[in-house]
Amino acid sequence: MDAPRYGPPDASLAPRYTGIRTFARCPHTTDWANADVAVIGVPFDTATSYRTGPRFGPAAIRDQSQLIRPWHPALQVDVFATLSVIDGGDLAVTPGNAQRTTAQIAEGLAPVIEAGAIPIVLGGDHSIVLGELRAHHAKHGPLAVVLLDAHADTWEQYYGERYFHGTPFKRALEEGLIDPHRSFLAGMRGPLYAASDLDEPRAWGFEILSTDELRALAPTEYGRRVRERIGDGPAFFSFDVDVLDPAFAPGTGTPEVAGLLPHEAIAFIRALAGVPFVGYDIVEVSPPYDTPGQTTALTAASIGYEMLGITAVRASR
Repeated sequence: MDAPRYGPPDASLAPRYTGIRTFARCPHTTDWANADVAVIGVPFDTATSYRTGPRFGPAAIRDQSQLIRPWHPALQVDVFATLSVIDGGDLAVTPGNAQRTTAQIAEGLAPVIEAGAIPIVLGGDHSIVLGELRAHHAKHGPLAVVLLDAHADTWEQYYGERYFHGTPFKRALEEGLIDPHRSFLAGMRGPLYAASDLDEPRAWGFEILSTDELRALAPTEYGRRVRERIGDGPAFFSFDVDVLDPAFAPGTGTPEVAGLLPHEAIAFIRALAGVPFVGYDIVEVSPPYDTPGQTTALTAASIGYEMLGITAVRASR
């Protein structure tokens, strides 16, 4: 018997605004073994340092993903004919307890990763990435991190708390989950507490580009540098929506002005087409601060589609 393949229903038969909200209208199932990609929500936001709200991010992103269509013109690939894609629902979280939630994320993602599905995780604040990296490390070993974010998230602590949305990559480094010498962090901008906020992680081995330095690169050059940096080992891609300018993505917890425009961010992601990422996430979408048209959530859903697109390019080769 042929294994089932999953994807969205035919939009010509039923309007996109009908049905239960799943990402891109893909089936809600936990049949990890027959999925190439599993979209999974982590509605946790009590490790934020300023504005909460990303607990509602997974629902908002799913809601704004209904217009996604199969054919990706720029990448010349039929995403859902190439990939079997499911929405695996949300993982269990414990509000107010980032450490326990990190463990729950690692436990919840373990069967997905073990089955060979590639998770696209919808956050949630950025503290959730530590649990993701633990789960991926259990199978793949130390990972390269490719990050688009206004902040490097390598601080030591906030208010005495070491498990916060500004600290996950420092904790991941301490736990041996990631290889800083293969990691490429870009989009950093805004005021810092001290020059050491970026100088220290550079000294640990991370390559860090500011928004201005990133914007000066053509997407093809960015793609070349990322590939050269990460090499042949396993890599994880994390997208914090605050890398975007708040004029286009106001619904986030720690906005910084002068960020990327959506078409710039999308071009950088497309430049990574074919890179064999083992997992992805989209974090820090805060619907309470979004526009009436849910601009931030809509853009985040489009970023998720781009992640599917570059994965489909890899699968089609």
